[in-house]
Amino acid sequence: MQGIRGFYQLTETIKEQLLNDANVNSVTIGDLLDVDLSKQTIFPLSHIVINSVQAEEQYLSFNITILSMDIVDESKEKADDIFRGNDNEQDVLNTQLSVVNRLTMQLRKGSLHTDLYQLNGTPSCEPFYERFENKLAGWAATFEIYIKNDITICS
Repeated sequence: MQGIRGFYQLTETIKEQLLNDANVNSVTIGDLLDVDLSKQTIFPLSHIVINSVQAEEQYLSFNITILSMDIVDESKEKADDIFRGNDNEQDVLNTQLSVVNRLTMQLRKGSLHTDLYQLNGTPSCEPFYERFENKLAGWAATFEIYIKNDITICS
């Protein structure tokens, strides 16, 4: 079967790797605006966005953004610690950064790399705070993955 290592297999492989992480309950793909972010049960959530694909002769280069996020819980008690505040935002940022870090390390040197899903370059991770209607925080990690281009023109 031609094209077996294309879009479907890459996105399914990333989804499975993310779901194996203890800090991920759900994985979605596509337009984030289509995800029902009001459902509390889906968090922590990782969302896959395929930004672009370059089809080279020997490989496909996927530019991907993974948004890893969770709900920030606010305490009703007055904050005594002005650095940490009265919510778990720093905890959310810590755990969700570990999600994208584990994924990119698997692509850099782990089992995904061995299976020829290979990180190209250095991921860029940008935090976000108080996003969307239910106060989500997390990270947007953008990076490139190379996979073998197994399409042939021979019949």
